[in-house]
Amino acid sequence: MLTINGTVPRDIIEWRFAADDAEVTLEVQRGGLELTIEIEKRAGEPLGAEVSSAVFDRVRTCDNHCEFCFIYQLPKGLRKSLYLKDDDYRLSFLYGNFTTLTRFTEADLERVITERLSPINVSIHATDPEVRNRMLKNPRGGMSLRWLRALLDHGIAVRGQVVLCPGVNDGLVFEQTMLGVLDQYPELESVAVVPLGLSKFNAESAMRLHTQAEARAMVASVRDWQEIFLRVLGRRMVFAADEYFLMADLPFPDADSYEGFHMHEDGIGMARTFELEFNGSVAQPTGPLSGFFAAVDGAPAEGYRAPRNPAGDTGLRGCSTDAGAAGSVSVRLGPRPDAPIGVLTGEFGARIIGPLVASLGRDDIRIIPVVNEFFGGNTAVTGLMVGADVARVLAEQPAGHRYLLPDVCLSEGRFLDGTTVAELPRAVEVIATDGIALRRALNAEYASVEVLESVS
Repeated sequence: MLTINGTVPRDIIEWRFAADDAEVTLEVQRGGLELTIEIEKRAGEPLGAEVSSAVFDRVRTCDNHCEFCFIYQLPKGLRKSLYLKDDDYRLSFLYGNFTTLTRFTEADLERVITERLSPINVSIHATDPEVRNRMLKNPRGGMSLRWLRALLDHGIAVRGQVVLCPGVNDGLVFEQTMLGVLDQYPELESVAVVPLGLSKFNAESAMRLHTQAEARAMVASVRDWQEIFLRVLGRRMVFAADEYFLMADLPFPDADSYEGFHMHEDGIGMARTFELEFNGSVAQPTGPLSGFFAAVDGAPAEGYRAPRNPAGDTGLRGCSTDAGAAGSVSVRLGPRPDAPIGVLTGEFGARIIGPLVASLGRDDIRIIPVVNEFFGGNTAVTGLMVGADVARVLAEQPAGHRYLLPDVCLSEGRFLDGTTVAELPRAVEVIATDGIALRRALNAEYASVEVLESVS
C-alpha cells in the first residue's frame, strides 16, 4: 500500500483513523503497477486489510544507556526482536510499553494531545534531574520530564514506573522521588515500583541484587507513602510490585488496597487476582487489556500486549489467549485425563500457586518450580522461563503424567531461547496464565485440545 485517503500513514494509529472513514481510497502497488481502490462501507466498519507492523516509519529506538536495562543483560543468539530497545511513545500507547520521553518532541506532544493518545506509560525512576541523568546516562534525562508535566497539563492519562536499583535510586532518593510526584505530578494515574532484575550476563558492577532487608524497607516505604497520597489526593498512587513481597517474605496486601487492580499489567496485584480467579471469586481473568489493538484490523501478534508474549517486568504477568471460553490451549499427547498433574512455573510463581493448590487437598497435583539457569541472577519469574530449563526439569519427571505449562513464557509457540513446545521431552498442556484456566485444567475442563508431536 502506498497511501490511504491521500496520505502515507506513519503507524497503525493513523491507519486506523483513516480506515474508519465511510469512504476509503487506497493507492497500492502490485506487480509493478500502481492501482487506486475505492471502498465504500459504514463508518467505523473494519476495512478487512491486515497490517504487518504497528509502526510503518521505523520504531523510535532508545538512546539511553541505563545500566539496569535488561536488554543489555541478554545473551547472544536470541531472536533479533528481543534486542530492539525502543523508546517510542506510540508503542507506549499501543502496547503499554514504557517510554522515558528523552526522544519526545513538540510535534509528538501536539499529536498526542490532538489525537488523545491516552494513556501513556512513562519510566520516571527519579524526579531529581541529576539522578535521572545518571540513571539514563543521558544529559536529557532530567530535562525530559518537562514533557511529563506537559502531558498532564493537557489531560493525558499517564502511568509512571520506577525501577528501583539498590544504592542508586532507593532510600533517600526514593523518598525525594515520591515527594516530587506529590509536588510536581499529582495528576499521575499511578506509579509502579518494580525491583531491578539482574541476569548472570549483567556486566555493570554498580548493579546488585536487593537484600531482604532492603526489600522490606521498600515495602514499608511504599505503604507510608500510600497513606500520604491517600490523605492528600484520596488515592494510594504508588504500589510495590508483587516481587517485593516475595523477596521480603511478606504477605501480599488485601485485594481492596489495589484499588481495582489497574496496575495488574505492571506485576502489581497479580498474586491477589490469581487467587481470586483460582478460588472462583471472579468470573473472568483480570489479564492484560487489549487496548487500542482490540479494534484494529490485522493487529500484529507481537509486543507487550500480544497473546502469549513472554517477559515483561514480572513473570506474574498474565496473558490472554484466543482459544475459547476456557481461555486455554491444551497440548496433550498420551496421559490420561486422571493422570497425576505437574504444574510448571517459575520459582516466584511456585510460591504463589503452591498454597492455592495445597488448599485443594489433592495428592495428585504437584508444583514443579523451574530454576532459571539460562538467565541466572535473580531471574525467578515465570515469564522468563526458557525451553532449555523446562526441558531439563521435565527430563527428570516421570512419563505418563500431565504437565501444565503457562503460556506467558511462549510467543508464537516458542520460548525465549527459540525452543518449541514440541521439542520438550514430555508432552505438555499449554494453558492461559490465570487462576481460572489453572483451576479448569486441574479439573480437566478443556475448551480445545491440540495434539502436537513431542520429541522424546
